[in-house]
Parts: sequence; structure tokens; C-alpha cells
Amino acid sequence: MANQTTKAPNITQAVPFFMITEMERSLHFYVEGLGFTLVNQWVPKDKIEWCWLQRGGGALMLQTLHKDMPGRGLGVSVCFQCQDALALYQEFVEQGLKPNEPFVGNNMWVVTIKDPDSYNLDFESPTNVPEETKYSDWKKEQ
Repeated sequence: MANQTTKAPNITQAVPFFMITEMERSLHFYVEGLGFTLVNQWVPKDKIEWCWLQRGGGALMLQTLHKDMPGRGLGVSVCFQCQDALALYQEFVEQGLKPNEPFVGNNMWVVTIKDPDSYNLDFESPTNVPEETKYSDWKKEQ
């Protein structure tokens, strides 16, 4: 055992992969609205068909699907662990987006917003605020 070398982890990141209906609409939502950066793309026929988006340590992939997508987004949530979910809530509102009212769940502020294909995006950060507290109620007490 003394001769064992320490290896870097093989799996370094989990990246959600969403099949989407309109790339331009989704890129506008994620890049302009949520502040992600386009870091990689596949562009056949002069149009982005697949891309990798990144914001801090969070990432996701989008690909255009060219057939019916019944039920897309159902049952899917991606949870982004953040330093300050409430700051992101304010940022998203300032961008003209409509996130749900933040609440405390599992000792975290949870800010939920749906993307254009109805995928749930949860931005979460640790808090000591009591469980199930709504943001509007918490703000009244501040």
C-alpha cells in the first residue's frame, strides 16, 4: 500500500444534456438571461446544432432535436450549487426573466426557473433561514 500513487479523479463533472426545440431561443435564455458562456459548439450547415455552455463551475449541453418531443422537460431538474442564489434571483429578474419566488428547502435558498423547453433549473445556496420560508416573507423581516 505504501507504493500506491494518488490518481486524479476520473469523473470530474456531471453535465446535463438537453434536447431542445429552438437553439437561438435557448441560447438567448441561457447566455443573455442566465449569464452562461458559449464555450464549445458544433455548427453544421451554418447553424449551431449542439453547444456546451458554462457559468462558473456549472455547465450544460444543448442539442437541437428535429422531431416531435412530447413531454420534454417533464421530471427533469438540474440543481446548480451556488454561493448566493438570491443574488442570481435579482440578476435574473433584472434581465426580465420570471423565476419563481425563492424559498428555503433542505437548508438552501432555492431559485427555480424554467428554460424555454420546460426544464426546471434550480439555483441553490446554503442558508440558516428556517425551512419553507418564502423570500417575500423573509424580506419583510429584514
